Amino acid sequence: MFNPLNLISKFIKSNNQKELDRIGKIVEKINLHEVDFKNLDNTDFPNKTFKFKEQIKNGKSLDELLPEAFALVREAAKRTRNERHFNVQLIGGVALHEGKIAEMRTGEGKTLTITLAAYLNALNEKGVHIVTVNDYLAKRDSIEMGEIYNFLGLTSGFINNDQDDEERKKNYNCDITYATNSELGFDYLRDNMKFSEKEMVQREHYFSIVDEIDSCLIDEARTPLVISGAAENKTAKYLSIDKLIKMLNNKDFEIDEKEKSVLLTNDGINNVEKLFSNAGILKNNNFYDPENLHLVHHVNQALRANHLFEKGRDYIVKDGSLKIIDELTGRILEGRRFGDGLHQALEAKEKIQVQAENQTLASITYQNYFKLYKKISGCTGTAATESEEFFEIYNLPVVIIPTNKEMIRKDFNDLIFRTEKEKNYAIIEKIIERNKLGQPILVFTSSINKSEVYSKLLNQKNIKHEVLNAKNHENEAEIIANAGKENSLIITTSISGRGVDIQLGGKKDSIPYDQLKINKDKIKSLGGLFVIGTERMESRRVDNQARGRSGRQGDEGSSIFYVSLEDDLMRIFGSESMNSMLEKLGLKDGESIDHPWINKALERAQQKVEARNFDIRKTLIKFDNVLNDQRHVIFSQRKNAMNSENIFDYSDEFLKEISDDLIKLKISNLSNPKSNEFNNKTRQIIGKSFEETEFNDLIESKDNDFREKISNKFQETRNERIKLLGEDHAKEIEKRI
Repeated sequence: MFNPLNLISKFIKSNNQKELDRIGKIVEKINLHEVDFKNLDNTDFPNKTFKFKEQIKNGKSLDELLPEAFALVREAAKRTRNERHFNVQLIGGVALHEGKIAEMRTGEGKTLTITLAAYLNALNEKGVHIVTVNDYLAKRDSIEMGEIYNFLGLTSGFINNDQDDEERKKNYNCDITYATNSELGFDYLRDNMKFSEKEMVQREHYFSIVDEIDSCLIDEARTPLVISGAAENKTAKYLSIDKLIKMLNNKDFEIDEKEKSVLLTNDGINNVEKLFSNAGILKNNNFYDPENLHLVHHVNQALRANHLFEKGRDYIVKDGSLKIIDELTGRILEGRRFGDGLHQALEAKEKIQVQAENQTLASITYQNYFKLYKKISGCTGTAATESEEFFEIYNLPVVIIPTNKEMIRKDFNDLIFRTEKEKNYAIIEKIIERNKLGQPILVFTSSINKSEVYSKLLNQKNIKHEVLNAKNHENEAEIIANAGKENSLIITTSISGRGVDIQLGGKKDSIPYDQLKINKDKIKSLGGLFVIGTERMESRRVDNQARGRSGRQGDEGSSIFYVSLEDDLMRIFGSESMNSMLEKLGLKDGESIDHPWINKALERAQQKVEARNFDIRKTLIKFDNVLNDQRHVIFSQRKNAMNSENIFDYSDEFLKEISDDLIKLKISNLSNPKSNEFNNKTRQIIGKSFEETEFNDLIESKDNDFREKISNKFQETRNERIKLLGEDHAKEIEKRI
């Protein structure tokens, strides 16, 4: 049937196409410079950089310099690394410079694309931060891309977990610095707890390019970065509550997997009251009595620890300590602990040493950390499905960059099974079939436990394979880089090895070129890399990331997802009608179905979860924005005090404020003579500085005398300090206070 809309859409170019056409004209200008730059001597490159910097100082904008600067970087990359930017990478570079997200497929060379925008913006001499997924990539990219920057006369550095402040400062002072999002965020928080500007390691927040931006700003956006200090030790309480919670039966609580919560039923509350009264923990025989508030909190956390959090999925126990696993990447989050007593509740559950609770000294979410930058951009293979969130929260538009060569990967329809057992059997059969031919296979699972289930099934069939999960993620990059070799079979958790290029036939730097070509052609003839998803994840984007490991740069490849009605996504979010639909279609045990209806139903389930997670993040940012305003005020006040030449004036101002507040309190207390609030507050703040008789005189004084006596006492103490230490030291001490 004729559809007029199809006709209209052919005439009206999509916004993305319009954007590509506009940037295409800039790319033409860049290409015009290529011939001239071929004739430059190697020594001319740093001179060019110097000239660009002079032009900026004389008022030329970065946009005006872009065509020439990009062409220079392309020539530098060709000479240093024998890598010439494709036109599509130039398009990506322009999008990054303009503060947008460049969606580029896996294998399209995001790392090289970033060098264009990084170089251009580094000419402003304010520092460019490039954010990577892990420490390994920060170091690797800084060293490899550093060849290009150094050739152009710029410096590059990287931040890693084990560096001290001196090294960090040196690396932040480079023109271009590579670091992970957590290192950047923690350095910012630590800087704002320092006592002098000299000790701070970061410079200003000028421009940040985030590699795998979806991972950083969406997947991890819910996790705040927290710097904490020791608090009261309640170890015994956690152990005893865990013991009592394990005595409850299934009728005592209800689990809501969708909301990730556990609630006590009426029977459960009665049971808790009985158990806790007998143990002598409960006050007034009423669980919800105000005096038991802290207990309610501990019980809730113990319930969550025992019934919602699973070892091998949410955390592992390694060397006697409990380590969190990132729900999306399957990596261990070193040094991170669950907040609010949940980590302690899990330690009690696992019967390992319960660490003392911590109190938060400083915290920030990634959302608000990256909003500190004057300009931010990023790239990823998968941003389109979250484009609404990127625009609404970060004001970042997405530009979808075409691939350099046409994508020829075959993406098969999902195969749906009734039970997990039938699904697993079919997956193992498929692995055996492809493995016999020698085709490389990458199997994606949702957790460590699941990866070990498939490993066990393959061991029973004596099939050689490697498992990559949080237990051995140190070798992640090496294992993933060789995933394109003949007979390679890797079982991995969701997005391992992002930022690592999978070459068909094996890593190019470990095999002679002729042999590499033979190997690659053989793998191509077998159909390229075969990606198997063992279930659908909560987000379409994560599935697309798995798919995207195959079919890079026009290579052959294929992908397929296996789904069962017992999978978490289908169980929790799938529609009730799914099972009856399969029955109508006559699905028997052991059979699978491959049907567009089912794919649609799956996509709807994923969209539900995505929308829910988006709402959670939106709510989180609303709360954090309130904290953020306070954070900015406190941090800027600290900075002003730190840099103040007249710190005595600062203290005097504070003292005047305190005196005024106490006088206001005195006046408000006149209407209530029995109130001791004024006396108590005054004693609490300044009582230690006055003798008892002096203090009583002070309390009785009139307002102006009251101010004067406090001011004189303060000045007296200050003068003694100056006499003892000299003015400079006295000033430094007041600054620190």
